[in-house]
Amino acid sequence: MRTFPSCLAATLAGAATLFAFAPWRLFWLMPLSLAALAWIVEKNRDRAFACGYLWGAAAYLGNFHWVYNSLHDIADMPSWLALPLTALLPGYLALYPALAVRVAARLGHTPLTRWSLVFPASWLLGEWLRGVLFTGFPWGQIAYSQITESPLAGFAPVTGIYGVSLLLALLSGLLATLALTDWRWRTGRPVPPDWRRRIALAGGIAAIALAGSALKSISWTEPVGKPLTVALAQGNIPQSIKWDPVSYQSTLELYYRQVAETRADLMILPETALPVFLEQLPPGYLSMLAGDAQRHGMAVALGVVRQSPDGQHYYNAVVAPTEVGLPGYAKDHLVPFGEFIPLPALTGWIYRFMNMPMSGFSRGGADQPPLTLAGQQVAFNICYEDSFGEELIGPAAHATLLANVSNLAWFGKSSAASLHLQMSQTRALETGRYMLRATNTGMTGIILPNGEVSEVAAPFSRQVLEGQVEGRRGLTPYMRSGNAPTLIVALLMLLLAWRLPRSARVPAYSRKRDTSSRN
Repeated sequence: MRTFPSCLAATLAGAATLFAFAPWRLFWLMPLSLAALAWIVEKNRDRAFACGYLWGAAAYLGNFHWVYNSLHDIADMPSWLALPLTALLPGYLALYPALAVRVAARLGHTPLTRWSLVFPASWLLGEWLRGVLFTGFPWGQIAYSQITESPLAGFAPVTGIYGVSLLLALLSGLLATLALTDWRWRTGRPVPPDWRRRIALAGGIAAIALAGSALKSISWTEPVGKPLTVALAQGNIPQSIKWDPVSYQSTLELYYRQVAETRADLMILPETALPVFLEQLPPGYLSMLAGDAQRHGMAVALGVVRQSPDGQHYYNAVVAPTEVGLPGYAKDHLVPFGEFIPLPALTGWIYRFMNMPMSGFSRGGADQPPLTLAGQQVAFNICYEDSFGEELIGPAAHATLLANVSNLAWFGKSSAASLHLQMSQTRALETGRYMLRATNTGMTGIILPNGEVSEVAAPFSRQVLEGQVEGRRGLTPYMRSGNAPTLIVALLMLLLAWRLPRSARVPAYSRKRDTSSRN
């Protein structure tokens, strides 16, 4: 296969993955795209890295184009700087699929071992690495495209999102092997198809899908306590005026009015709903808001920036005003370049071109206990933290409900809010608990323990979404084991592929034939 057609095909296959994720949710596109990439690389093994990189660059540019909205439209960064910085993220992330297919092309001895052993393992390890290196950026993992419509979603409570990635890559590799008509060579020319092996490959694909479908029917947790009514505020405050002193008073009035007019057991306001330090709120505002809620028998939690007692640090926090003080949660996993400045000596100059009111937050600490609200134990996370499933396991194990507060006005009317909702669905599915989402502009919603969306507010509308939920208790298999079993399986797959006997390798004349076809 010639260079240009193979590169173009890999790019188009990567670009198509945009529609596999929310809001389009054409989950079947992802295995087809990955199988196409494997097929292209099998025909062009000396160009594996380039094909993988182009696939990744197209996929991640399509999925993260909204970074430009954040930098240019919201933070007022000039286009000449916002454009290259937007391209920098997919340019970096594309290294992981490029390395994955390069390892598969080099380590696998036959198409079967390349795409059923090495490819799934190397892809999974690459996704795990990009989820931990440089504080991690796990958005856009292939497995999120399978939540919740695909049969593979049934594996999420068992293996977590990384296990779904491994199985999705395995399924894609089996599809690619099935599509390769010339993968078995003995005399330098193709032999008639081996139908028994083809049936075995198709059977493997069917077995994965059927197992996932069967797992979907299992409820891993059980109800606890009485059902309760929840109310989730969506203020729809544009980011351009959110921190403007002129709109400060109207924002406080808006959320006070929403609390005063709501009748529920629990009400949650979004991330930084009150756009000022907690300690700088007007005297009596918080007690007045909490008093109105308590008179109606309603617990309330709200997002606000909170200072440390010595005034040296501040936190992106959730507080729950009660009669006994201000218990709360402080965000621990911060957004690089958004909530903290990595390597300020090298990157600090960028902020001269950005309107970024808050960019020096401190971490709140790992494994903070849930908040006791309306007779439930509620484990909070804030915005970006919802993309790190393993970090939520500890708090979720002691919680009966999950809650995420976010301000997604940074991303404009892009697909970012829908992608974030899909990650929240995954967290609910992994833990077997309701997930409550209170956001500024969307997607505010209630997610069931099976990952399905029960209620969702219209984006870019000002409203209070109400619904009924119930606490859940118990541990899913994933909560008991985390990501370790999946990573171990991936390493064993690589070891198995490396240790296969010499007889399993492709004969010399086959390699010669492959080389001669690369013109």
